[in-house]
Amino acid sequence: MVHNSADLAAASVDVWLYNTLLLDNLAFRTASPFIDAQAGVPFVVSICAPTSTDTVGAIAHYTFTLEEGGSYLIVANGIVSASGYTPAEPFDLYVTAGARESALDPTLTDILVFHGSTDAPTVDVAVIAVLGGATLVNDLPYGSFSDYLEVPTANYVLQVQTADGTPVADFNAPLATLGLQGQAITVFASGFLDPSMNSNGPAFGLWVSLASGGPLVPLDLSTGIRSNGAVADGVVLYPNPATGSATLELSGVQTDRTSVQISDLSGRIVKDFGIQQLGSGVNTLQLDLSNLAAGSYRVQLNSTDAASTLPLQVVR
Repeated sequence: MVHNSADLAAASVDVWLYNTLLLDNLAFRTASPFIDAQAGVPFVVSICAPTSTDTVGAIAHYTFTLEEGGSYLIVANGIVSASGYTPAEPFDLYVTAGARESALDPTLTDILVFHGSTDAPTVDVAVIAVLGGATLVNDLPYGSFSDYLEVPTANYVLQVQTADGTPVADFNAPLATLGLQGQAITVFASGFLDPSMNSNGPAFGLWVSLASGGPLVPLDLSTGIRSNGAVADGVVLYPNPATGSATLELSGVQTDRTSVQISDLSGRIVKDFGIQQLGSGVNTLQLDLSNLAAGSYRVQLNSTDAASTLPLQVVR
């Protein structure tokens, strides 16, 4: 099961199987590993508020009957709150059969796409520069799964487009760098295109779940996109992976005042370095990472009209 409901009221949920707590405090943008369940008989799944002690007052109850030998992906998505979200697509569990725990061809990567952004229109997903610029997913509406894509394990740039071909954003998809050969992954359209109309919730992005479960992995905005400008022509972060500190270098600065923050994979800000005054030439900033736990993060640079994001790995 994957939690992709961006409603702040459902930041984490408990998942019950009948009267047994199956998943405790499943956080937004987190997946469980595949779980075995009995086939051929109806079973009830309840979605409850965190720290629940029973299924009384559950957010919702669902009944499923699984086929023998089948494999299913279940996605919790949509809006729980009665107000504060436009449009308020109702909370639901979206299910697809034939989910894969590994690639059919061990030399490739199998990709399933789910459209889970409640305020995003029907979208296409295209590849830039490689595979002939092919459209991988065509006319995918909210709440829908694509068919599986079986692609060579390479580093791609994926462009999300509206149904008429208008670009929304470009995202790096480093399948080779992440070592995803032979794996089956799911790419989620997650968050809001317009957070200001959705209780200032998490912004739109593409996130990846692995068959092993755990926090979803963000696909960072491509450095080539300038939908609202970029902080600098060149941004370098080293060392990466880092331990106690990292150095951020910016050259060809496009804006002189920029905030520097580090967020975790759920989008929560874990370090705020405040506003930095940047000048021409090369700017060097030292980032103290001493109080961060080992894990994956994003370094976010934002000014009034520009933004850049870089992945960061902290090791201990």
